[in-house]
Amino acid sequence: MVWLFATATGLIVANLYYAQTLIGPISRATGLDPGAAGLIVTLTQIGYCLGLLFIVPLGDLLENRRLIFIALLTTALALLAASLTSSAALFLLAAFCIGLGSVAAQIVVPFAAHLSRPETRGQTVGKVMSGLLMGIMLARPVASLVADALSWHAIFVISAVSTTALAFLLRARLPQRQPDSGLHYFALLGSMWHLLKTTPILRRRAAYQACMFGAFSLFWTSVSLELTGPRFQLSQTGVAIFALVGVAGAIASPIAGRRADHGKSRSTTAVALTLGALAFALPLLIHSSRLVDLGVLVLTSIVLDMGVSANLVTGQRAIFALPADIRSRLNGLYMALFFMGGALGSSLGGWMFAAHGWNGVLWAGLAFPVTALCVFATE
Repeated sequence: MVWLFATATGLIVANLYYAQTLIGPISRATGLDPGAAGLIVTLTQIGYCLGLLFIVPLGDLLENRRLIFIALLTTALALLAASLTSSAALFLLAAFCIGLGSVAAQIVVPFAAHLSRPETRGQTVGKVMSGLLMGIMLARPVASLVADALSWHAIFVISAVSTTALAFLLRARLPQRQPDSGLHYFALLGSMWHLLKTTPILRRRAAYQACMFGAFSLFWTSVSLELTGPRFQLSQTGVAIFALVGVAGAIASPIAGRRADHGKSRSTTAVALTLGALAFALPLLIHSSRLVDLGVLVLTSIVLDMGVSANLVTGQRAIFALPADIRSRLNGLYMALFFMGGALGSSLGGWMFAAHGWNGVLWAGLAFPVTALCVFATE
């Protein structure tokens, strides 16, 4: 079941990131202005944030298996719409709906935590989040390779089919889980503000990850523009290989989960945030030949992904140690707050690249983990 959960979350969350390395061809095909290209990713993340706030809490109210099934079918329809349109407005609307439906992944993660034993919950969440992070990281190279071989439309068609198949597989394999919260929907939503006010660990962990995910989104939204530009002149296949190497960063996820189970969350957080800052410092400090600079960017991608994944799992382990009857709402709040950081990073990345070039992107990216370290210093 852990492998099923990990694979499912990876496939679902990949839908948020297929467009990230295809911003150039999608913008050209839909007539979207280059300065507004970041909206392709930003609107997907805004949809995801709203889904986390208004759909994921239903995991504490409605039967979970049915909720996952409906959300996945919604995502599949939005993916199909994105593949068929040549209108910028319609593509952006489809991108928003893809984000909204993909919150099914964050109903699956608390489901896995619910089924696991307390003493191994961190490891279970770490393994499931490894699948989720692999989905995020593999989405970019897969999308680039498919776009080179077929077209950018093809990845959305393929994903629509696979998401539909996954919806029926999960409906067949998952056990029923009917929560007993005793609340109606609006009381459930109202309770989220109370949970945010009265759960300091949630606010702190969300602040750390909002900064880290903002840096992550900024980097991956902009780096494809740099790699395909005059400095490196890579093809979409070259960008795919670059993104594939970054997948190595996912190894940090289960390691962080084990350390969190052993009570080492604070030191793991310090290392994760430091890795985030180091990732952006490297290309700012090292300037050499084209090949060396490309190698530094590869190292940056790995180090950044390691920091983001380690911090994410450590945060979720802390949140899932809180009472089970509020777990979906806590997870929804946590993910929504840090995805707001991601939406800010992706929109800022496209604008910084257009206005200030790659160095401007790096300085903006460095500001995110440095801010997180400043907050961490007050813990």
